[in-house]
Amino acid sequence: MAAKPGDTIRAPSEKVGQPERRGKIVEVLGDEAHPRYKVRWEDAHETVLVPGPDVSVESGRRASPRSSETTVT
Repeated sequence: MAAKPGDTIRAPSEKVGQPERRGKIVEVLGDEAHPRYKVRWEDAHETVLVPGPDVSVESGRRASPRSSETTVT
């Protein structure tokens, strides 16, 4: 799981009935073989996360709007 600062982390709840946790990666502390991320969660707490197999990462990049192309014939 390759991630970079600004990406969003989604972690499922550890308890039934609680919502998943979402946060932004602030800093990458490990490497791809042993990832660790400093995460700022939605509730403003920061922790170091060692992601498990159920954690997902979403790119922090937003797709740029496509420019419309006009063909002149």
